[in-house]
Amino acid sequence: MIGTEIELPVVDGVLSGVDFGGHGEGVLLVHGSGHNAAAWADVASRLVSECHPIAIDLRGHGQTRLDSNGPEQYWRDIGGVVTALGWDRPVLVGHSTGGYAVTAATASGIVEPAALCIVDGMVLDDRNASLAEHAAARTTEAADRLRTMFRYGWETNDDQMHAYVEQCAREAEGDWLNAGARHELVEEVTRRSFLHRDHRWVRRPDIEEIATVIAVDPDAEVFPSIEVYDRLTCPMTIVLAEHGFYASRRDEVRTVVDAVPGRRLTDISSNHNVPMTRPADLAAIILDLVRDRAAAPVGTLD
Repeated sequence: MIGTEIELPVVDGVLSGVDFGGHGEGVLLVHGSGHNAAAWADVASRLVSECHPIAIDLRGHGQTRLDSNGPEQYWRDIGGVVTALGWDRPVLVGHSTGGYAVTAATASGIVEPAALCIVDGMVLDDRNASLAEHAAARTTEAADRLRTMFRYGWETNDDQMHAYVEQCAREAEGDWLNAGARHELVEEVTRRSFLHRDHRWVRRPDIEEIATVIAVDPDAEVFPSIEVYDRLTCPMTIVLAEHGFYASRRDEVRTVVDAVPGRRLTDISSNHNVPMTRPADLAAIILDLVRDRAAAPVGTLD
């Protein structure tokens, strides 16, 4: 992965990240659950000629040693990261869980981005349905599925870790998420998901991290439900994967987009893992937002 490892201060420690270099407008890249900053490498390599992309490892992910203390941790950290970078109205890009994180950070007012790019990371249910969905995700059965599918929380030694990384890269083409991604990129992302701790490697995130961030507060003002989009005024592009998690709900996504001027819906032929499987197409979409931001007269970005 081409980039410089960096640490970004937040309220109680630091997040790890990758500065991919470049010049011009800041673009913050926020991964989804189970991924990390390395997932953006192929997108970022196509952005650096026109902007300055930086990717972070969310709490409980990648090389960030902090764990989450509550369900709002991811999006609250984004405010600290933008402040630490000294960026004025960056473009925020979030995939999957990261899509909600950049949405909520903006809806809360802790960040004022020039634009949002939400990549297959919508919240389309009302508050009651969202609460029910989050409760279902906290069951023992759901936790066991994650352990089985992704080995979240697995503690292992050097040899087993390296063997697993190589296995994931070797089997990528038959993987429902990684099919179409560069095998070397799958290897980078998988390797970065292991944190060295007490002479062992820990596969991140662990189940406790996931349980913490999905234990949503029913009375929270900024809540993961469709009403959050009513709080957004900045330009927003939603990237909808044709074979992703929200493909069957395209009409609902279209309604969100049509509700406010300055919103776009862009379909992309991909599975859910758009940053890794369709990096050139996604980079082109992000660059459109960057160019719009650069071309807009001062005071006309909202």
